[in-house]
Amino acid sequence: MEELSLGFTDIKELYRCYMPFLKNGGLFVRTSSQYKMGQSLALNVTLPDALESVVVSGKVAWITPPGSQSSSPAGIGIAFIDDKAQLGPRIEKLLGGMQNSAEATYTI
Repeated sequence: MEELSLGFTDIKELYRCYMPFLKNGGLFVRTSSQYKMGQSLALNVTLPDALESVVVSGKVAWITPPGSQSSSPAGIGIAFIDDKAQLGPRIEKLLGGMQNSAEATYTI
């Protein structure tokens, strides 16, 4: 299974990438590489101010192709499937009240 690494240095970027509308949460990954819906991937994620990364497995649930009309960056959204490290709840705790923000994200 292919592994992608994501390192977040600030909360605003994490907010733009987080996908709370997916059942167990998910993250948007900027990439120009080609992936297929449902493709299994592993994410190696380092949250802001974290000392260690967390690995979570997931599946491609969102694709933004290069040059999309929404002017969003090209990339894929990975839905968390096996989140033993509780990455989704950890992200939601970090984001706090930002989740109700009207600020645009990379997906919705």
